[in-house]
Amino acid sequence: MKQRHRVLGLLGALSVVVFLDRMAIAVAGPSIQADLHIEPEQWGWILSAYVLANGLFEAPSGAMGDRNGQRGELTRIVAWWSCFTALTGWCRGFWQLVGARFFFGMGSAGAYPNAAGVIARWFPASERARSQGFVWAASRFGGMLAPLLIVPVEAWLGWRAVFWMLGLVGITWALVWLRFFHNQPADDPRITQEELAEIGSSEHENGKVRLPWRRMLRARMLWRVVLAYGCYGCASWFYFSWFPTWFIHKTGLTLDGILLTSLPFAMGVAGNLSGGVAGDRLAARWGAKAALRMIPAVCLAATALTLVEMALCRGAVAATALSCLGFGVMDFMLPSAWAMCVAIGGRASGTATGLMNTAGQAGGFLCTILFGYVVERTGSYNLPLLFIAGMVLTSAVIFASVDCTQTMEAEPSVR
Repeated sequence: MKQRHRVLGLLGALSVVVFLDRMAIAVAGPSIQADLHIEPEQWGWILSAYVLANGLFEAPSGAMGDRNGQRGELTRIVAWWSCFTALTGWCRGFWQLVGARFFFGMGSAGAYPNAAGVIARWFPASERARSQGFVWAASRFGGMLAPLLIVPVEAWLGWRAVFWMLGLVGITWALVWLRFFHNQPADDPRITQEELAEIGSSEHENGKVRLPWRRMLRARMLWRVVLAYGCYGCASWFYFSWFPTWFIHKTGLTLDGILLTSLPFAMGVAGNLSGGVAGDRLAARWGAKAALRMIPAVCLAATALTLVEMALCRGAVAATALSCLGFGVMDFMLPSAWAMCVAIGGRASGTATGLMNTAGQAGGFLCTILFGYVVERTGSYNLPLLFIAGMVLTSAVIFASVDCTQTMEAEPSVR
């Protein structure tokens, strides 16, 4: 096995752990709300506390990885968020949960931008979409595992034990990463000269990178991607936060309903893996400009239509099928969107994807807050889906206008 594929395996494991920890609060949500007497409006703020903190610190954390390397930055990220994951299990009320989720979000900010930075350092451009697809597929595998693992543990040991166990898993990953990863492929004693030639000259080979903030502010294509991803974030965060609760109210199921919420994430695994391969192949055939804009535009337009159907459908079978279809199609575009941002960001890809993901978290914050207030005021769990569908359609239109060949380049630091 090539060394860069081992690195990708570690990133995949990271992505699984991220989503297990992220989804734990949603899966255990009904039990936590009942145990601590949390109202829907309050629950929206608990869910959004993570999203807010994560969004605020995404770009700074991505920039730190670009400047100093992802070895130390990802170790810090995972150790921090794992501690606050464990602390969630000791919370006794609304404000404690808000605080724990906020600091969890602060610590975990930058996980995916730094993973994108690793891919930019360790993989040739022709493999980056499929590499992003693998990382995001692993995240959906974590989302799929979340109800399958958390529901039995919760039934056996209680919801608090779920967070303690997940914290331990994260600390273990951080220690393995610190021991085995090297920032530069050439510094890894296990890599061959043949593989170094395949990777090609590194955009980061001189170490630290001076970040071109002025160029970023003037990079129109980067800001289009940022805006488009913010609109898309409303839909992704519906699945990451309110979806289990929506599904139970939609179908009338209880435990079986929670377990069925793993199915859209299984479709997400397939969507990301196939979308990553399609992104690389279509980019090679049609050019990156056409391929990487077409895939998100078409997939998100289809997702918007599916979300409307989810709001209007009746019955558990229809709700399950449509939610799986919507999430799978939406995730098919994700590797192309991230490969697009990496191409535009160049040597500052961690910072660029951090800005993009910040916008996604802003959309998620809007979704989680708005969803709770609409449910509180109207009693309807379907009405918010129509707003989310509109945001996704807007994202499709913006992505269709992005030209990823208009790149911005950082210059190597002289230090």
